[in-house]
Amino acid sequence: QVQLEESGGGSVQPGGSLKLSCAAFGRSFSSYAMAWFRQAPGKGREFVARILGSGGSTFYAESVKGRFTISRDNAKNTVSLQMNSLKPEDTAVYYCAQSYTFYGSDRDHDYRYWGQGTQVTIVS
Repeated sequence: QVQLEESGGGSVQPGGSLKLSCAAFGRSFSSYAMAWFRQAPGKGREFVARILGSGGSTFYAESVKGRFTISRDNAKNTVSLQMNSLKPEDTAVYYCAQSYTFYGSDRDHDYRYWGQGTQVTIVS
């Protein structure tokens, strides 16, 4: 069993920055890809970013590419999402997830464990 605990959400103005963090407790952290997904009000859950188990490769949704950066610290069992140049359409609940595999994917059904979510609100 794995527990994922997100932190760092909040409310900022457009153009601002936030950093989300996720701490993992349980099985071997570096063996599995980690990802961030988000769900806006009235919408389905969407992929934001993922990072391979080793941290060597990262992948992003087109909507956040160049603005968000995912990283991980396998020594501390944490994964982070640095979000810059935030837009109102980034408003959502953000979820940290751990994949079944080293590589993961951008599909939520490829992720076995999920955090409880943290709210990010971009408002003028």
